[in-house]
Amino acid sequence: MLEGALLAQADAGTLVNGVNTVWTLVVCFLIFFMQPGFALLEAGQVRAKNVANVLMKNLMDWGMGVIAFFALGMGVSALAGVLTTPGAEVSISSAFSYVNDDGSWVGWLFSAVFAMTAATIVSGAVAERIKFKAYVFYSIGLTAFIYPVISGFAWGGNGLLSSAGYLGQAIGVGFLDFAGATVVHMLGGVAGLVGAYMVGPRRGRYDADGNSQPIPGHSITLAVLGTFILAFGWYGFNVGTQAAVLSVTEGGALAFNGAALGRVALNTTLGMGGGAVAAAIVTGWSDGKPDPLFTASGLLAGLVAVTGAVPHVTWVGGLVLGAIGGAQAPIVYRWVTDSLKVDDVAAVFPVHGSAGAIGTLLIPVFAVDGFSASQLAMQAAGIAVIVVWTVATTAVVFKLADVVVGLRPDEDDEDLGLDRSEHGYTAYPEFVDTAGDGGVTVSSGGGEPGAMATDGSGVTDDD
Repeated sequence: MLEGALLAQADAGTLVNGVNTVWTLVVCFLIFFMQPGFALLEAGQVRAKNVANVLMKNLMDWGMGVIAFFALGMGVSALAGVLTTPGAEVSISSAFSYVNDDGSWVGWLFSAVFAMTAATIVSGAVAERIKFKAYVFYSIGLTAFIYPVISGFAWGGNGLLSSAGYLGQAIGVGFLDFAGATVVHMLGGVAGLVGAYMVGPRRGRYDADGNSQPIPGHSITLAVLGTFILAFGWYGFNVGTQAAVLSVTEGGALAFNGAALGRVALNTTLGMGGGAVAAAIVTGWSDGKPDPLFTASGLLAGLVAVTGAVPHVTWVGGLVLGAIGGAQAPIVYRWVTDSLKVDDVAAVFPVHGSAGAIGTLLIPVFAVDGFSASQLAMQAAGIAVIVVWTVATTAVVFKLADVVVGLRPDEDDEDLGLDRSEHGYTAYPEFVDTAGDGGVTVSSGGGEPGAMATDGSGVTDDD
């Protein structure tokens, strides 16, 4: 009897491991599908003459990024965790053991798709005026070092921000960020803001008096389609982080973790809905008409705001956090653009940066287990650590890129468009001006939140 019970328990354990591993792989594939979402979102928000350049950057975020994360990133993350945890044993060989351990490769892929998301976020902020080589230089720096250190601080059971880490022990609790509202999204949003500031605005973005001059992108259709693809992939991002679909009870029986999965799925859905509705209401009130591209940004900002909170807060909290994330997106975007004079093309900072910070900070306010002052203090401290690290390291890497390859193309290349000057390519050859002045004429309604075609026709000359 005992032997039969042990065999049944072993079989249950094997089944649980198999189901959970396959679930993790499916989740990885869903998160990977966010890459075309980012590509379409960013392509729609730039002018036609820069579409191929944006797509190329997204391709290299994945191509170079996964190689850099495999060669260095995962190991750096492990080292960052043990180096900031009292009493943890530091071993370089253990940190990089995943390289030849086939049992670790699914876990590596799960970590890699999160790293690639952080890298891709930056692309939208610096679009249309950064050299391709400079962007790839930064993308490698982020996936090999900048992001891995933060993921090591916050995730993996140890690290500076965990309950076992130096800061966690000092405050008495660990940092809560379930699926990366700050570790992934805020990091990417802050990095994008710093990068956009260092590269400088697009030519013509501000007039001689410093007043903002909208530069519409070429396709709101692509931008909104990309938004929906990202939202679809986000279910993998959030629900997928609830990695255990099945578990084994102490008695050896199988248990389905449906309640945990359900809370994460519900809060993800309410967050995106609240974000979209709130952004539409804010722009309807401020502009007289609801703005579709800001509404798309609000949907994504709502998702970011709940990403760190989904298993920790009530459904009311999920809805409110999403609504706050969506409402602040157009407000923060205009502050960044009009007051800070930073040309954030794809609204990267309000969608990913500020939304991630606000949503993560407010987790204790809407927590299922009730409010905790020490948890609120830890959330604030963790956000501060991630912001300081990201600003400092991003500034250094962009400065190095400027020294090594230069950040910006010359004015003639920018006027011609980065598709031609950087890649010798034209995304829309049927619209090329055969006179040779580099002009491309296509529909450009939308493309930048709040921007409309000036003649009301929806057709402009991209130059």
